Order: sequence, then C-alpha cells, then structure tokens
Amino acid sequence: MHLGDERAHRIDDVAAASSRRGDHLGGRPVRREHDRACFGNVIDVIDEDHAERLESFDHEPIVDDLVIAVNGSGERPHHPGQGLDRHLDAGAETPRLGQKHTIDVHRGRLPPPLRQVAWTTMSAPVVVSVAAGSPGARAGLCVNDEILTLNGQVPRDIIEWRFLVDEADVEIELRRGGLDQRFEIFKGVGEPLGVEVSSAVFDRVRTCDNHCAFCFIYQLPKGMRKSLYLKDDDYRLSFLYGNFTTLTRFTEADLERVVTERLSPINVSIHATEPDLRSKMLKNPRGGMSLRWMRAMLDHGITVRGQIVLCPGVNDGAALDRTLADVLDQYPDLDSVAVVPLGLSRFNTEPAMRRHTSDEAAAVVDAVEDWQGVFLSVLGRRMVFAADEYYIMTDRPFPAADTYEGFAMHEDGIGMARTFELEFHGAVAAPTGPQRGFFAAADLPPNPAAYTGLRSTTPAGPTAIQLKPRRTAPIGVLTGEFGARVLGPLVSALGRRDARVIPVGNEFFGGNTGVTGLMVGADLSRVLTDEPAGHRYLLPDVCLSDDGRFLDGTVVADLPRPVEIIATDGVALRAALEAAA
Repeated sequence: MHLGDERAHRIDDVAAASSRRGDHLGGRPVRREHDRACFGNVIDVIDEDHAERLESFDHEPIVDDLVIAVNGSGERPHHPGQGLDRHLDAGAETPRLGQKHTIDVHRGRLPPPLRQVAWTTMSAPVVVSVAAGSPGARAGLCVNDEILTLNGQVPRDIIEWRFLVDEADVEIELRRGGLDQRFEIFKGVGEPLGVEVSSAVFDRVRTCDNHCAFCFIYQLPKGMRKSLYLKDDDYRLSFLYGNFTTLTRFTEADLERVVTERLSPINVSIHATEPDLRSKMLKNPRGGMSLRWMRAMLDHGITVRGQIVLCPGVNDGAALDRTLADVLDQYPDLDSVAVVPLGLSRFNTEPAMRRHTSDEAAAVVDAVEDWQGVFLSVLGRRMVFAADEYYIMTDRPFPAADTYEGFAMHEDGIGMARTFELEFHGAVAAPTGPQRGFFAAADLPPNPAAYTGLRSTTPAGPTAIQLKPRRTAPIGVLTGEFGARVLGPLVSALGRRDARVIPVGNEFFGGNTGVTGLMVGADLSRVLTDEPAGHRYLLPDVCLSDDGRFLDGTVVADLPRPVEIIATDGVALRAALEAAA
C-alpha cells in the first residue's frame, strides 16, 4: 500500500547515470564493498528504442511473454543458465561494441516457429553532461560522446563503470561524430570523473521468463507506452534500485560478481519455499531450485531481503506457515521478509487470482504477528512484516513504529503509513520516503512477480505550480483510496474546516488498485470535474513521471482544475497545509 507505493516500477524516459562523488563507489582507493546508497543518484532506462524493437515482431502493443534464448542452446531445462542469451546475460562473455549475435525470439506461452533477428549486444553509454572544471572536462570529453572502452575494457553497466573510473588515470576510447578517438585522463584515485552517462545498464536489462498468474504486466490494458510491457529479472537492478528478482536467470558468474564486488543488498521474490509450489507459481521449472542462489549469497555475507506475494488459496494459510518455517530453518540470516497481497486490475484473466476476503486478510495478519513472536524469541528480531494493505483491509491499527525495526522494507509498503504519520506530526527531522522519483521516472503498476522496473532516488522537491488559486482558498488533498484511509484522520485531527482529503477511485485499472502512485489523469479529471473551481488541490508527485505524465499518458495540464504538485511525504503535506493557515 501506500500513499505512494507502487511496489514495482518501470523507466520510460532517458535519465542520467552519474559519476559524481555523491554516488561514487566510496573508496580511495577502490573498494570491493558496495552499498546501494553509494549509487543514490543513478537513474536508468529500459530504452524506448529497445522496446520498439521488441514490438516489431508483432504490431500489437503488448509483449505477452518475451522469452529470449541462445540460438541452438542445448542446456538442460533445469540448468540455471537455460534460456539466457548474450544479449541479456551479464554473466556471459561480453563482446565488443558492434559485435552481433543471432538470437531467437518467440512470443506466447506455446512458442510459435522461431524468428531470427540480429541485435547489437551492447549499447554504448552516451555522455549527457560534463561538469565544468572536472577531469572529464579538462580532458575534452563532450556531451553526446559514445564511450566504447575504459582502460581497454567494455563496461557492462554503471557498477563496472565506477570501478574503472575510480582509478588514478583513465584511458577512454570513444566515438564522436562517427570517428573513434582515444583520451587519457589524469586524476587522483577516487576523484570523480565529472561525467554523466545516459543509462546504468549498457548490455541491456535481463528480462524475466517467468509467467506468474499474478504478474501485473499481464493485467495492463492495451495501448499504453511500449516500455510498460517489458519485465526484468536482473540482479543488478535489485542492487541499484531495490527491484526484486526471482533468481531464475541467475548464474554462477552472477554469484561470483555479486560476492566479489559486494553488491548488497539484493532483494529476492520468495513467494514460497516448497519447490513444486514455487515452480507452479512462477510457471517456470527453475523456480523450484533458484532459491539456492539466495542461500549462496547469504553464505558469502551478502545482505538479502525477501518478499512473499500472497495469492489467496495458493500460497497463504499452511503454505505461508511452511514458507516462514523454512525461512527460520534455512534462511535465518535474511535481513527481513515482506508479506504483501497480490495486485489485481480489471483486466485480469486468471480466474484463480482474486482479492483477499477480510477474513483471509485477518488470517494473514495473525499469522505474521504469530511468526514475529517466534522469530523474536529465536533470533532476537521480528524478521517478517505484513504490508500496510492488510491492516487497512482488516480495519486494524498499524503496528507501533518501533516494531518495524528500522523500516528496512519501507519501499515495499511496509510501515509507510506509520512513517507518514511520524513525518506529518514532526516526529522525524526528514522524510523517510518515498522520495520524488520513487515513481517519477517509473511507468509501471505493481508487478509483485518480478518487481520490475527501475527506481530513481533523486531528492524530493516541489515542482512548478500551475495557475495557483489564492493561498487562503480551501484545500483538497488528492490521494488514492488507500492513502485516504491514512491521510483522512491526520487532516481531520487538525480541526481545520478549510482542508479535506479527496479520495480518487481507480477506475482505469480497477480491481484492488488503491495506491496513490497509480492514480491516472482520467480518474483525476473525473473527480476534479465535480469539485468547485477556485479551491487549491494538492497532488502528490509520486503519480507523475519526470516529464509530468500520468500512466495513462495524460499530463497535469489536461486536468480540469489547476493542481499544486508536492513531494509525497508527511513533511511536505504538513508544510503545504501550514502555508495556507
């Protein structure tokens, strides 16, 4: 849940990956010890051009089930590398830029005759900005330069880029205006290069080849932006942005890299620990064995956080108890485990997938709280947490703030309501999140199966206000139906007759979609049309992309009433309300 939680995200627009000190590896000299916070300002893209090439195989806007396999692959069905190709597999041998592989692409769950196409395996990172006075600027690097190699090596992603540019001297081979050139840059060890590039993954995002019945991508309407229909299952995006991976495409080479470079934390979609049930849920035979990679990462000291998406009648009840018992027995060193409900839209075609009843939701809360007691007595910590939605569905109060043990799973909808309350009342000095960009560069509703897409962590800040009414005008706070359950009591407690919360029902997606991050322009227009003119309307930025678009493609200017866009946190809301008092 959340005022702003989507539990999954997708990049739709190009944004920059930086090599500034603020998101530098943190080592002088380079350390093989990473924390995702070191990459805080990295923003990536599943580029629109890539999505268009995928769609060229079928003119329908939805890519139903993209599966890419190495041409002529003879791997065993249960081999961890089965279905991988060099176009996507970061663990495979990396060809030089421009080298091509022929791969087979097929769509649909029953593969039709394969069609061959040649794709460039690597896309060169393109310089989008050069800081004045930086080593990159002094060496003559320019915007639009294509970086081919760093110290003779083709970087696969921004992680490798950081290691390579952290050296004292960096030799760069680039392409400018069609001509290859070589630059030698002299700088100190750990000194930022001062260059921002166009993406954080250069060898393409690894796609997901699971076919989960509860995957939200299969529940999207047709005709949306192409990039919304791509799924990823890439451990690098888990490290960089907090996405969840099922590990069904994870390889020994991936494990070696995660351990060697200390890529931590990694978020893993568990769902169930019983092998047959997990394979059935993922509709992938590798699902039953891929959690061994999670055990291997834990054995090497990598921080791992787990997620269990509950589907009523599938992996709840006794199956949930079995999963949590296995977590205690086999994975007690997990950092935390989030238990979240599946997301459903009105376009769902899977009859077995349904929303929780209130009794089922209550049983989930009871089970999680019982297991918290077990974990607390055995491990000294609660380990497992239920999503805020479950407390809303059961009309139960949210747990106390200290029971969330630091809010490690905050961005997965665990404790967001409680942190918003603390922010609103001034009990914390700064917002917990989500920061602007949590959905600002994202373009996808919840996909609990693969936790797809990318998340920016650009610092929050209100955007420009359009046609502001007078500051003393009555205020309406626009939010999703779940958000209204949290914000309503907070605003009412202020005792102000000029401020109210306006719930926006989600008719665009329908189903059980009630989070604020999935509000779209069509639903906002429907609600605002019936609201009086001349009032102030506050809109949280979590439902907008960086260029001001809603998921349905509309923009703020299309709304029938002017709105003020504010950061999605309790501090910003309280400040906006106090400014009008």
